[in-house]
Amino acid sequence: MENNDLITRLEAATALLERALTSLEERAAAACALSGQVERISATVEQSRRESELAEKLAAVERELAELKAASAHAALNPLRRTLPASTTAMLAKHGIGDGPVDVRTLDAALSGLSLEQRIAVKGQLLRAGAIA
Repeated sequence: MENNDLITRLEAATALLERALTSLEERAAAACALSGQVERISATVEQSRRESELAEKLAAVERELAELKAASAHAALNPLRRTLPASTTAMLAKHGIGDGPVDVRTLDAALSGLSLEQRIAVKGQLLRAGAIA
């Protein structure tokens, strides 16, 4: 009889251990599912931070671009601010050229009395000064 009691107890203990193991497995599966959700949530938060950082950088670059465009527009309004040689300025002034951007046809007419090398030199000076494109 003692053996029967011992066998009965072992069977009861085995059944309890099996139920406990099943319960632990269910909890572990639930914890893994929750862990995956937490990982996804934290990844979403990190992505949101990254998006805001990129948005800030984009805004800074757009401001800088606007400033550069404004500076470029201001420079375009005053293209002859760079210094030209006095002889070039005097020669252009005789033909009414010098205020604002230079019209290429007017410039060619003004330079018609010069040799080819001199015309190339004057046009090079005007290009460097930003007076013609």
